[in-house]
Amino acid sequence: MNLQFRVTMSEVSCVTQSSAVPFEDYDDLTLAPYAAKSKTSRGRRFSESEDTYRNCYQRDRDRIIYSTAFKNLQYKTQVFVVHEGDFYRTRMTHTLEVMQHARTFARVLRSNEDLVEAIALAHDLGHTPFGHAGEEILSELLQKYGGFDHNLHSLRVVDRLEQRYPQFSGLNLTYETREGLARHLTRFDNPKLPVEFATSPQPGIEAQIVNLADSMAFAAHDLDDALRIKLVDWEDLQNLPIPSVRDILNMIGEEERQLGGFTPQMRLYRFIRFWIYHFNEDCIIQTRRNLEAIRPDSSQAIRELSEPVVTLSPERTNDLQMLINFLYNQVYKHPLVLMMAEKGKMILRRLFEQFMSNPRLLPVMIREKCDNSEDESNRALQIADFLAGLTDRQAMDIYEMMFEPYTKVMGYGFNK
Repeated sequence: MNLQFRVTMSEVSCVTQSSAVPFEDYDDLTLAPYAAKSKTSRGRRFSESEDTYRNCYQRDRDRIIYSTAFKNLQYKTQVFVVHEGDFYRTRMTHTLEVMQHARTFARVLRSNEDLVEAIALAHDLGHTPFGHAGEEILSELLQKYGGFDHNLHSLRVVDRLEQRYPQFSGLNLTYETREGLARHLTRFDNPKLPVEFATSPQPGIEAQIVNLADSMAFAAHDLDDALRIKLVDWEDLQNLPIPSVRDILNMIGEEERQLGGFTPQMRLYRFIRFWIYHFNEDCIIQTRRNLEAIRPDSSQAIRELSEPVVTLSPERTNDLQMLINFLYNQVYKHPLVLMMAEKGKMILRRLFEQFMSNPRLLPVMIREKCDNSEDESNRALQIADFLAGLTDRQAMDIYEMMFEPYTKVMGYGFNK
């Protein structure tokens, strides 16, 4: 790509060795004109002093990693309920894979890698237990109270629900990180856009990178998990009319002929590896073409475009959609997966209804928020906040404590 913003290594070296140059000025030398620059961030909701050694997006990333919501992702469902097996992806492993894809794109495209990392790590903080099934049932239960959307709930988590600082509620993240959460858009995500972020047709390029990385990551790892547990067979892959899948299978076949054969496990590893590599490469090449054609000179220029600039080629876009459709029909709608989903919905529905009818059963801190208002809508929102923040195991434990007569209720720390 011939955009005129290259920088020599000697210039970078000169800056990094000079204590007289603020570290935030490195962005001007290392990032493209369309990238978000930490020193020109739109800032935080509450004023804070700056950090001597970290820019604002690095501070966002660190706050997210230390949050309770982030730690709980390790015990929340991606597709398969956590207790079904220890080798399935969870929300935590999914988040890390999205972050890995997104950082690769950010570095090659010379966008802001720190901001991309922060958005990627936070993009699923609002997910409920039991995956999309949990979101579906909370949305149904809260329909007359405004509904439930996990992206907007991610924003609520970082803006209000995390309580780690005496000066303000939430994590007080930058506008750009919060924009990435509010405007997270995939097949499963199309949130109602808050007015604060509805000022332009598109979000910044960093948010767009995470959006595409999310779709690519879940397609790859959900297929990987499904192949491991035989919801999808190798023969199913061979029968898929997806050009990129056939190309990859041919590459693996050629490797096997040269190396003397693979175990089924190695064949699976090679397929996922090639799939990720080729789609990542396609994203980089196509996005570079888009940038070359548009030649944006600022992050705002990216926001004013009518379409995202971070895309796959038309051919790979079609391949990805075909694979997602296959997963939807073969995996997400598989009877065993639906059974897990229905159990999750049943657990959350019964807990929500029980807490709504008798809020005295809620933990003390949640109950106090409900007691301070006679508003039924407020009670429903507080209960939804509580349930959405639970891990799969916490939700199942509380369910057993409440509805199984022989399950002991003392000693769980539930009512703190």
